[in-house]
Amino acid sequence: MSLGAALLVAGGLGYAAFQALGLKGFSAGIAAEALLVLVVVLWTSSYLFRVITGRMTYMQQRRNYRAEYDALTDQQLQARFDAMTPEEQAALLASVSGEKPEESQDKVSSDS
Repeated sequence: MSLGAALLVAGGLGYAAFQALGLKGFSAGIAAEALLVLVVVLWTSSYLFRVITGRMTYMQQRRNYRAEYDALTDQQLQARFDAMTPEEQAALLASVSGEKPEESQDKVSSDS
């Protein structure tokens, strides 16, 4: 059932409910319509609030996925680095920092 059809059914049920509460004719229709307008305005404003604050489902799922991916990647990279010999670690650090491997080896030896 589409959202429009659901609102139409809700309006009819609201009209019947207001008639059962004692409102007659146009009064029941106006009350049911006012209630539906209020519901739609509140629902739309809650959606806009979630858009403005960035708390939409897709955005939150994406943040969660990215955080988990970054944590897993960091763990894997750290495990690979720890499995290297000190010489390989020095060479890698040197290639990343732009230093010569000998300079980086001196830093690794002095840090240990």
